[in-house]
Amino acid sequence: MTDENFDLTHFLPYLLNQAAEASSLAFQQIYKERYGMLRAEWRVLFHLGLYGQLTASEIGLRANMHKTKISRAVQKLTERRFVTRARDAGDRRLEHLALTPPGQAAYEDLHSVAQRYDAALTEDLSAAEREALRKLLVKLSKTPLAGFT
Repeated sequence: MTDENFDLTHFLPYLLNQAAEASSLAFQQIYKERYGMLRAEWRVLFHLGLYGQLTASEIGLRANMHKTKISRAVQKLTERRFVTRARDAGDRRLEHLALTPPGQAAYEDLHSVAQRYDAALTEDLSAAEREALRKLLVKLSKTPLAGFT
């Protein structure tokens, strides 16, 4: 049975996923080839590069990432000596994460690539289209649909 009134290629979640995959593949190749990183690792690296010292929980809240993925990413970045971990003096359960000098250098390298990549990705859009796209994506990312049926 087919539903001629439903076009999957125009279903917003499908379109967003397709756009996300298409737009991230080339950048993914760069951080993978240069630093052997996976997506969770570069996201942790970028959060520490942008915001400075954070805990894994703070990264999870900012990046909307599961703690298991953050933990694995932190472990890999620590093994590469890109991240240091320091126990909190007041709460031994907490670790403060920070970039090392090699981690900072990797962040700066990838940050400049990300800026150029972002510009290239949106070069065919007008300034108004770029602004509208970013505003709409931010708005959609903050739209809670819990309980929708």
